[in-house]
Amino acid sequence: MIRVAIIGAGSVEFTRNVVADLCSFPELAGQVTIALHDINAERLAYSERAAASIVRRTGTGHRVEASAERRPAVQGADYVINEIQVGGYRHTLMDFEIPKKYGVRQTIGDTIGIGGIFRGLRTIPVAVGIGNDLHELAPDALLLNYTNPMAMVPWGVYEGTPFANVVGVCHSVRDTHAFLAAAVGVPEEDVAFRTAGFNHQCFVLRFRHRGTGEDLYPRLREVIEADPEGLGRRVRVEIFRRFGYFPTESSEHSSEYVPWFLHHDGQVERFRCEIDEYVRRSERNLEDWEQTKAALDAGQELEVEPASELASEIIHSLETGTAREIYTNVRNGGLIDGLPGNACVEVPTLVDKNGVQPTRIGALPTQCLALNRTFLNVVELTVRAVLEERRSLVYQAALVDPNTAATLTTEQIVAMCDDLIEAHGALMPEGIRNGS
Repeated sequence: MIRVAIIGAGSVEFTRNVVADLCSFPELAGQVTIALHDINAERLAYSERAAASIVRRTGTGHRVEASAERRPAVQGADYVINEIQVGGYRHTLMDFEIPKKYGVRQTIGDTIGIGGIFRGLRTIPVAVGIGNDLHELAPDALLLNYTNPMAMVPWGVYEGTPFANVVGVCHSVRDTHAFLAAAVGVPEEDVAFRTAGFNHQCFVLRFRHRGTGEDLYPRLREVIEADPEGLGRRVRVEIFRRFGYFPTESSEHSSEYVPWFLHHDGQVERFRCEIDEYVRRSERNLEDWEQTKAALDAGQELEVEPASELASEIIHSLETGTAREIYTNVRNGGLIDGLPGNACVEVPTLVDKNGVQPTRIGALPTQCLALNRTFLNVVELTVRAVLEERRSLVYQAALVDPNTAATLTTEQIVAMCDDLIEAHGALMPEGIRNGS
């Protein structure tokens, strides 16, 4: 049996997508044990019911089990999918409300920015615990991480534990490729892309028609110029204008990674920056959760529709040898020149019977590398803050964060970090909490 453990399985919608995918592969029928774990007993119970319903309705014969403890779930696992949100909605709200008192605006707050820093501070220690468990209980497993901040979490695992077989997966590159192909009116299968950088700050380096070899960037520029009040008022389009390569993250999210937008009222209006968007998404997720509970309690069967989740596709490719190119987040190790070898970068990756094989990119355009280095500063200092348990590194991560630094003085940044550390309490590493 292939053992697939899902950590944070109480995220029922996501768990349902993964299970539906695993049930859609006829080659794997009857061969998968799906081991669910969540620290929230109620959510875990509903997740188990949802997964069992999908397996039953598809007739695939997979086995579903649930465990309130992590170690039994991951023991002997071949694959472990990490989808945790440490602290849940309550602590996410703190990441927005406390900085807001200081005048710091955020949109998503889960990657860099002050919200990304503090999500990293409370998530990396748990991810390190998972890595240590896998080293002991499933040393040959592949850890597939969905949890943000993506550029930080895998780095924390392979730098802070003996376990190194961790790969991060995210839809942002895939979604950007689909958007760009549609924008220029070319079927996506007819476009050759090459994209690389950091998760949520990759750049599309190659954008060409497969058949003719035409560079599609000039056509994209024409489309943008013809739509000044639509495409022209997006942050990611403005970054493309100024830097020459299209970034892979949404406009609301991209606004947080640079110093030019969120603290200017005029720029927020012009580029339609969606302040506090993640808070609204979180509230909608809670409403969806209540609807899912009600449906299961009423005896309704959940819809079964494969979602092409990247983790599921990776598992399928490794088990069957089906070759796929999937963008993954992995240890740099020379894949991208000019970035530290231990940084977690996002690159195209061949996945087949020979394993997960990242592509060496080489040199990025200088201006893209410059933006990536700014991004890296925050990521690296936050990872170090957790692994070394040093509050001074938390301050420094916030001090070099582009949006935070553009908004506040040094004294205000330190005071805001102190308030956040106190508010998050026991979810902070002990050394940071105690002020070392």
